[in-house]
Amino acid sequence: MKASIAILGSTGSIGVNTLLIAQRYDIPIEALVAGRNIDLLNQQIATHKPKYVAIAHPADKERVNHPHVFAGAEGILALLEQCQSPTIVNALVGYAGLAPTLKSIELGKKVALANKESLVVGGEFIDMEHIVPIDSEHFGLWYLIGERPFSKLYITASGGAFRDWEIEKMKDATFTDALNHPNWSMGNKITIDSATMTNKLFELLEAKWLFDTSNIDAVIEKKSMIHALTEFKDGSTTAHFAGVDMKLPIAFALRGKVEEEILPPVNLLEIGALEFLPITAARYPIWDIKEDILKNPQLGVVVNAANEIAIEKFQQGRCSFFGMSEIVLGAYEEFHDVKAGNVQEIIEIDSEVRTYATAL
Repeated sequence: MKASIAILGSTGSIGVNTLLIAQRYDIPIEALVAGRNIDLLNQQIATHKPKYVAIAHPADKERVNHPHVFAGAEGILALLEQCQSPTIVNALVGYAGLAPTLKSIELGKKVALANKESLVVGGEFIDMEHIVPIDSEHFGLWYLIGERPFSKLYITASGGAFRDWEIEKMKDATFTDALNHPNWSMGNKITIDSATMTNKLFELLEAKWLFDTSNIDAVIEKKSMIHALTEFKDGSTTAHFAGVDMKLPIAFALRGKVEEEILPPVNLLEIGALEFLPITAARYPIWDIKEDILKNPQLGVVVNAANEIAIEKFQQGRCSFFGMSEIVLGAYEEFHDVKAGNVQEIIEIDSEVRTYATAL
């Protein structure tokens, strides 16, 4: 019998695509973890018949059509302790994904990781041998590098909702404006992070931990057809072209190898011209700390905590679009000298930064 998997974040886009790949290869689903989309979760339960289910909020338990329902952050960890699956797909959003990543590794599991914040916040305390990246950028880098010695890594960015706006106009941008991504539809947080370029800062930190280098950069590629580039020590540079579809990295993460067509091949004539643009701090103020945070990756916890508070404030109309970056950069300066010695100290720093950012 094939080894089963557990999916954390089953109702998001990564989770939905993971279930499609699991169906394609007859991979059993032992557990599903979801947030507030109980209707979709119930459909997934009916189709995939998981042994265990967990949800974010205890108040929703009665709505879930399953006899073994865990709830809340502790419930997710309890579910993981019950699971026999050797692979955990972590597609949870935000800081909430860190504890399940740490628990999964503690239990000896392989973690197919789409939760950026796990490495951004706790990369120093995570054994990378247990991690297989699902992010298209890090998958692209892994795919390109192989065993060859490289000198520099690049990831690409779409530029987000305000890529083509006049900077002066961006000062008055609303939360709804920021969700209008030019290339695809994603969840609220990742779309806002795309507009501020915080997601690329996070992905640079992820790449630092995954590939053990600080020689990393990002550029804007408007069509989102190139996800990563690798500059090799022989002087050549190779790019990873693929359609905007997460099924390929998911298939590799679950199976180790893929020998059949998952995506339609890229049609170079249809793509036509490609354009690369720099990421500027004038449009994306968070980029001011790019070099510093790669030298001080332990400060990822500060940026993440302040950023989650800033997004809440922006959504509630309590700060402007650029106000989010001001909150994050203010916290970064305030907490620049912190360094966690263990996971418990990460939790304490996270709490302090959230309190500070809330008061700004």
